[in-house]
Amino acid sequence: SFEPTIDYVVVKIPRFDFEKFKNVDETLTTQMKSVGEVMGIGRDFKEALMKAVRSLEKDYWGLIDQVEVVDEESFYESKLRFPNKERLFYIAEALRFGFSVERISKITRIDPWFLREIEKIVRFEMELKKMGPEKWNDEILKRAKELGIPDRRIAEIEIKREEYKTKKEYKSAISKREIEIMLKRKERGIMPSFKSVDTCAGEFVAKTPYIYSTYDREDEVPRLEGKKIVILGGGPNRIGQGIEFDYCCVHACFAAREAGYKAIMINCNPETVSTDYDTSDRLYFEPLTIEDVFAILSKEKPYGIILQFGGQTPLKLAVPLGKLDFRILGTQPEMIDIAEDRGRFQELVKKLKLKQPESGIAFSYEEAREVAHGLGYPVLVRPSYVLGGRAMEIVYSDEELKSYMRDAVKVSPEHPILIDKFLKDAKELDVDALSDGKDVYIGAIMEHIEEAGVHSGDSACSIPPFSLDNETIREIERQTELIARELNVIGLLNIQFAIKDGEIYILEVNPRASRTVPFVSKATGIPLAKMATFVMLGKSLEELGLKGLKRRLKWSAVKESVFPFIKFPGADTILGPEMKSTGEVMGIDRSFEIAFYKSQIAASNNLPLEGNVFISVKDEDKRKVVDIAKKFEEMGFKIIATRGTAEYLRKHGVNAKMVFKVGEGRPHIVDMIKNGEVSLVVNTTFGAQSIKDSFSIRRSAISYGVPYFTTVEGAFAAVKAIGSLKIKEFEVKPLQEYYKEVKNGEKTAHQRRI
Repeated sequence: SFEPTIDYVVVKIPRFDFEKFKNVDETLTTQMKSVGEVMGIGRDFKEALMKAVRSLEKDYWGLIDQVEVVDEESFYESKLRFPNKERLFYIAEALRFGFSVERISKITRIDPWFLREIEKIVRFEMELKKMGPEKWNDEILKRAKELGIPDRRIAEIEIKREEYKTKKEYKSAISKREIEIMLKRKERGIMPSFKSVDTCAGEFVAKTPYIYSTYDREDEVPRLEGKKIVILGGGPNRIGQGIEFDYCCVHACFAAREAGYKAIMINCNPETVSTDYDTSDRLYFEPLTIEDVFAILSKEKPYGIILQFGGQTPLKLAVPLGKLDFRILGTQPEMIDIAEDRGRFQELVKKLKLKQPESGIAFSYEEAREVAHGLGYPVLVRPSYVLGGRAMEIVYSDEELKSYMRDAVKVSPEHPILIDKFLKDAKELDVDALSDGKDVYIGAIMEHIEEAGVHSGDSACSIPPFSLDNETIREIERQTELIARELNVIGLLNIQFAIKDGEIYILEVNPRASRTVPFVSKATGIPLAKMATFVMLGKSLEELGLKGLKRRLKWSAVKESVFPFIKFPGADTILGPEMKSTGEVMGIDRSFEIAFYKSQIAASNNLPLEGNVFISVKDEDKRKVVDIAKKFEEMGFKIIATRGTAEYLRKHGVNAKMVFKVGEGRPHIVDMIKNGEVSLVVNTTFGAQSIKDSFSIRRSAISYGVPYFTTVEGAFAAVKAIGSLKIKEFEVKPLQEYYKEVKNGEKTAHQRRI
């Protein structure tokens, strides 16, 4: 064996998603708080650092002008002294303000060598701004590239914000200029060369090198021969876009190679399987930006590019790559835009005579109140400029609406608020489907266990649906096929539906891989990402044996989400429309109840078979919780509850013992949790004061490992699961054994030779 030749530098930067959790301490300590990471490889530290910075997908393109600052020494002192997610940028701003390397080193305890390297980048950025674009000759551009400064940062320095009315116009101008700079560089021969991380120390030709770009003259990497496709990865793991998408990318690599193509992978996340050396024929460890991807595509000249497996990260590149005449495999950018553009998609829904929740748009509180009154409270509000449920809330009154618009978001002509009628008490569904443009295969219909209002990524869900009748299932399938054909989907499609009072509503359509693809694939035995890759490469569903295939499973699979609340002492565990989970698990069994029980064990929410069940629910849930409490009593559990819930339960035939809330007396409910006297917690709440009052109950449950549910639906599934387990033990067997039980002699795609 040989040691790699270390003629390169690698920089890893963690990614943080603190904005998902209110009231958390963002100071970095010995407790891990990051949700993902990126890696940059370069010829020196500066180049590698700047690659890692732009790989974070936090809209960081340089080191200065990336964070808001106050030009006071005390401000910089405090930002430098305590480690935080943006400390790198505060170091850069402190250098610009006039702090010396020695002073910053003394405050931060960071080695001066790193600070001097950062200072070189900062000084050059300042120099670029000072000299102005008219003096940016080829030598200056080449120096910028050697320091790792991307084209977008150069465009940001050149484009003046005050020349544009809105931020949207300003950002659009930057994007346009970024492409112009990139093409200008190519014309003038200022393009990166490519190097490999030599795993064989030059002793013989390495078959497993990682490839990275650098602005060095010598290019060590010849173009990969043969017919090849490029697959764009998902970048750093974050809440809303995690390892589920890497699963899809890996299967795409395997399928491409099986179909006779060379697979080229581009990604910057060291935690993934897609960045293992043997997953693809060639791995480029590079940021997923238009500049970095363009350089690779210009070199490799692939047959086509697959964008739909990496989540939103590669989809953002669909339009610019299409305009640069690269072939996009699968669903085309125009169709993706229709699905993501609110106005265009509403037109499509009307054309197909389907239903969506009523909605409106507002540019001020007065307009928002008028829209909300027209729709009727409750309404779902969210900014128009974010994805993945961020800053999304359910609002029940004018007062809450005013508070949301004052504290949660900044509303302006360029940042309107989207307002939808909230379908209270609706049942939510997810559908993953596969289309070849003509036929549609329904991978699975997933029924959420929690009702509408909980983000789909946080809700537990079941395959097959546990409460839908056949007529509803057929109608869901019909609407899915209708949308897939109208959007001319080639590959994967995810649709979120809601059912209220017997009516089916479309909530969202994503013509790409969804985070549920791995769950559906493993629950059913059909590897959707692999099949989708074959479809994008020209195979029909009929050729793949999927046309007209109807799966009739003899088992249930339940997906449960995993949350990082233990890492954030200030975070509340109440679930809502903003996603908070960082992972998921699956339970599988012949019955839904035992599958749910297995999913809870896997998620470390171990359900008890005896003990005290604490119940404290909001008024609208009291009627529904009576049946749950009675079922627990029938199984031998003791019921304890806060005053209001206890009185209601006793009035309806439940022998509930009253326990003090915190502040009412001792021992109170938190004392009982700490003393190990509570086996399970059911706590739903509503209103700012009630949420605040009951926060300590939910935090104590997490801290002391007591299973808890913050929705009545979750509690109902739990009591059914415990009841089933008291009657029979669950069995453990491999997935392959389940797949053998498919009805009518169907073979799964794992068993079928493709």
